[in-house]
Amino acid sequence: MKRARTIKRLRWPWQALFGLCCILPPRIAADAPQPTPFSSLAPGSTISGWQKLKPAPGATDTRYVLVEDGGRVVVQADAEAAMSGLLFEFGGGPARPGILRWRWKVEAPLSAADLATRSGDDYVARVYVLFDYPRARLPMATRARLRLLELLHGQRLPAAALNYVWDNRHPVGTLRANAYTERVRMIVVESGAGRAGRWVDEARDLRADFRQAFGEEAPSVIGIAIATDTDDTGETARAWFGDLRLDVD
Repeated sequence: MKRARTIKRLRWPWQALFGLCCILPPRIAADAPQPTPFSSLAPGSTISGWQKLKPAPGATDTRYVLVEDGGRVVVQADAEAAMSGLLFEFGGGPARPGILRWRWKVEAPLSAADLATRSGDDYVARVYVLFDYPRARLPMATRARLRLLELLHGQRLPAAALNYVWDNRHPVGTLRANAYTERVRMIVVESGAGRAGRWVDEARDLRADFRQAFGEEAPSVIGIAIATDTDDTGETARAWFGDLRLDVD
């Protein structure tokens, strides 16, 4: 666990922005496809349409497999002191922000995690939304930091993201900056064990959430990711993710 924590400190802010493994697409006004539905795939097959995300060399991977649950094919995520995820990238052009819908289930919340600290920045389940935020709006120091990180890692970083989490201690509705960077805002949509063990449907208005989180109108969406993350606390966690859909006006 000590090694995992060292890796996380070295690769900031990959954990928060969930380090993309390829360069993000340019701003293009075009209709984008829906994230590939897991229910359209076969149990045990490749999770096509979604890219594996590896935040840092040497970090243990979360294991993602397609399984059948309640008559539907879903993704099962298993993490043991691990961190990686799956990303759907809107390669045909950014999508307009709208209502993001998904369903998820957790075996149990984590016990030692705390989103207020870097050492506790783990989650049994979370959904990332990456936005095509104009960098010209960022403070000069923030732009310089992003450019430096991109030169060091050879990858382009999004300048704004929302992170919907199933937390273990903070109340539903909590909104705060990520422990690693203010360019990612954490929103607690489920908390504790009250609904563990059963499927929960979620619907979030990305425009309203972005406005509340950043104080301005939401730009286009360039990617959506799912993850189960336990590398800081060293815990073992299991979660399931159903189909995600972005409904726009």
